[in-house]
Order: sequence, then structure tokens, then C-alpha cells
Amino acid sequence: MLEVLGSVLPNAVAIAISPLPIIAVILMLMSPRAGKMGLGFLLGWIAGIAVAVTAFTLLAGVIPEPDADKGSQPIVAVIQVVLGVLLVLLGVKQWRSRPAHGEEGELPAWMTKIDTMGIGAVVGIGFALAAVNPKNLLAAAAAGTVIGRAGLGGGAITWTLVLFTLVAAATVLVPVFIALLAPSRAATVLAGVRTWLASNNAAIMTVVFFLLGAQVIGKGLGNF
Repeated sequence: MLEVLGSVLPNAVAIAISPLPIIAVILMLMSPRAGKMGLGFLLGWIAGIAVAVTAFTLLAGVIPEPDADKGSQPIVAVIQVVLGVLLVLLGVKQWRSRPAHGEEGELPAWMTKIDTMGIGAVVGIGFALAAVNPKNLLAAAAAGTVIGRAGLGGGAITWTLVLFTLVAAATVLVPVFIALLAPSRAATVLAGVRTWLASNNAAIMTVVFFLLGAQVIGKGLGNF
């Protein structure tokens, strides 16, 4: 189990390093309803990650077993290479859409309406950013393919999925707990983090896309 977990941890970190969800939860934690908004977003974020990686883990079970003589897994290899290429292409797209030097990146329009959102909408946004976001979906697909094909027992798969989800959710989980435990000190720290992430979003995501894409392509090539 530890070998499989180590293999998919980069995918979990790639999901965790998602500036937009972190910025969103920080804005929620700086709103008048900080506690409810933050916990609602965290719930949706964790649920989205768990559903995505679990779904791809289950789907991996329908892939034919590898050739017993050659040990190759051509179907898995093709899936991983395609996922890796898509991640690299997303990295290129992210880099080309980066703001000019000295300018702050433009944030989605819905972020300006956070203060007026209900808890249901907040949970839904957290879920969508985790499970529907292309980068996170590709990272979850790559991880699920590895977990589902590792030959682990039911208990080991469950623990791997739980630990994967916790690592992937950490960058949203930590700000929420900081804000709940030390609200007066958290405001200044979180505001600084939000500004830095907004300015460096494109560069961060470009690096994440390229590194994760290269890793997934490498795994795919090794399965031919």
C-alpha cells in the first residue's frame, strides 16, 4: 500500500496546489460568515476529491489484465500517456494566458459574489472545483488508474483513497482550521497569501502541469 501511495502522492499534491480554491476559501474565511462558509467549502472540496479519485479507481477495475508473459499493460499505458499529454497542454494554455508583468491575474467573476452565496452554493462550488476542474480531474484519473490496477485489497484501497484525499485537501483544510482556531491572527496572514497566489497563479499552475504531465507520461511509457 505504501508503494502505491507514494506513487500517487504527486497527483494529490498537484490537486492541493490549486490557487483558485485556496483564494476562494480565503475570501470566504474573511467574510462575516467565515465559519459556515469555510466549512461548507471544505466539505464540498473533500467530497469532490473523494468522488473523483474513487470513481477512476473503480473504473480501472474494468481494464483487461496485463499480458502474463510480457508484463505489459498497453491499455493502461495509452490512458496514462494521453492523460500526461493533456496535462502538459493545460500547462501550455496556462502559461499563454498569464497576465503581463506587474499585473494581477484576473479572478473568476463568481468570486466577487461570495458574500451573498448560500451554504448550498458554497458546497457546490467546492465540489465542482475539486471534481470538475480539468486539472484535478486528470490528476484524479491518473491516480485512480494506478490505485485500481495495483492489486490491493479492499481495506488497503480504502486507506489509500482516504490518505490521498487528505493530502489533496490539505491546502484548503489548513486555512479553515487556522481561521477557526485563531481568527484574529488569521486575517492578516490569509490576506497576504491571497494576494501572492492571485499574482502567481499562472506560474504555479504551469509548473504543476508540466511536472505532473511528465510524470504520468513516464509511467505510461513504462507500461508498454
